[in-house]
Amino acid sequence: MLAGAREAIARIDITGITPHPPLHPHVGAIDVAPIVYLDAERRGAACAEALVLADRLGHELDLPVLLYGALAGGRTRAELRRGGPAALAERIRAGEVRPDFGPATPHPTAGAALVAARPPLVAFNLELAPPATVDDARRIASLIREGGAEGLPGVRAIGLALPARGGVAQVSTNVEDHLATPLATLLAAVERHAPVSEAELVGLAPRAAFEGFPPGVPVRNRAFVEDHLAASEVT
Repeated sequence: MLAGAREAIARIDITGITPHPPLHPHVGAIDVAPIVYLDAERRGAACAEALVLADRLGHELDLPVLLYGALAGGRTRAELRRGGPAALAERIRAGEVRPDFGPATPHPTAGAALVAARPPLVAFNLELAPPATVDDARRIASLIREGGAEGLPGVRAIGLALPARGGVAQVSTNVEDHLATPLATLLAAVERHAPVSEAELVGLAPRAAFEGFPPGVPVRNRAFVEDHLAASEVT
């Protein structure tokens, strides 16, 4: 992870990212670097490794690091990301937020990084069937995200338009607790407001997250954590 972060800092200059703000919230070239544990027995080891990573990112790469989640009393990525890198830099300068590791000022081209130890997060996107618009996607996201009028536990959601896919409207979500909110429950919540034409998994998901998911909705890039772990053990 440290080697990957070093390459990202060398190759990515967030001051040149357009449009402003970008479609997806972030605080820097790395943005988040979580250590993920698959079961409660590994939680302590993950917490220790996350703190070591945060220390090395800060002191070897001169990157201000802020902890989130259980290592920071429940502080969320969303509150640290709010307003993007410029807003976080201003809050750091004003003393409202203090980096937990590394320098007290943002990196000039790489911003800051957020580190945590956490269970698997499922990044799952739902594309709305036409004629739904990005305004529809934003409205639905505001309803279903945790804290919304129909809030689903552990769900973060935003509405986006995808120019690369012909301007289709998408409800983009992070499911932080797939046992509390399985993906079938998430799909049903969105489809109460608009039909879903297709879904997309970003990265990997535990197999349990897809329990009960209807076969009629295609999912791009469906892949399971367990399969990749088993393949690596065989190798």
